[in-house]
Amino acid sequence: MILVTGATGLNGKAIVREFARQKHQVRALVRDLNRASAAGLGGLAGVELVDGDMRRAETLGAALDGVDRVLMISTAAQDMVETQCRFIDACKQAGVAHVVKFSGAESNIGYDATKFRFTRMHEEVERYLEGAGMAWTHLRPSQFMQVYLRDAPTIAAEGAFYLALGGTELSPVDVEDIAKVAVRLLRDGGHEGESLDMTGPEALTMSDIAARISQAIGKPVRYVDISPQDRRRNLLAAGVPADFADALDEQLAERLRRPKSRVHLATHEMFGVRATPFVEFAQRHAAMLRGGA
Repeated sequence: MILVTGATGLNGKAIVREFARQKHQVRALVRDLNRASAAGLGGLAGVELVDGDMRRAETLGAALDGVDRVLMISTAAQDMVETQCRFIDACKQAGVAHVVKFSGAESNIGYDATKFRFTRMHEEVERYLEGAGMAWTHLRPSQFMQVYLRDAPTIAAEGAFYLALGGTELSPVDVEDIAKVAVRLLRDGGHEGESLDMTGPEALTMSDIAARISQAIGKPVRYVDISPQDRRRNLLAAGVPADFADALDEQLAERLRRPKSRVHLATHEMFGVRATPFVEFAQRHAAMLRGGA
């Protein structure tokens, strides 16, 4: 049996849906069965929903019973290290053979992972998992294409989106590509002791991304470069907690210091997954980017 945690989040949900699409059984750990059903996971063929909390080992008995492989995802939060390390301990106690950690790796060349608290946390959990006595694999995607959907309201209303990246390149990857790789890794096994980085197929500036969105939706879209201070004010005004805004400030500062981005498609190729170009991603979400539902 395969277990996916964080099943109602962006990546967890995509991975569970990909299991269902491939008609392969999977168990999905959720904290709220009602929320899972609302997220569209209830009733998917082959998907067993089970409630439990990664922070509380006593709630995980049913979730981990008979499980051979786990994909471990949890929210990027201040307690991520404690949450995931406790869960690793629970997996070991339950006899899980192989834990795949959903991690992350920035695409910028020379990026110092110690400068951004969440990459530091991921690396701390990776080290803990490597020493836990189970087979492990780290799946390490770069920025998700889906983050640009957050800018859909201003793209639709103003034909613009506002970030503080100047001419910095990023190599965003489609979450659907990650899901295909994750399902094949969990279904077929192997790759123990490997760290599998993933990026998208292009290193793109924000102006490049604007041009591809323009092409996809058939109307001009421009990138407006703003100051890091204005970006922070916008985040706080949108309700982002101050400590999370602090973390995003760290990430931005290091991206600006390392403006060139690598493209790494070895993981796509290893699992036979075609890397989705950004323009195709934007075409898939064109209705939203035009202001639709």
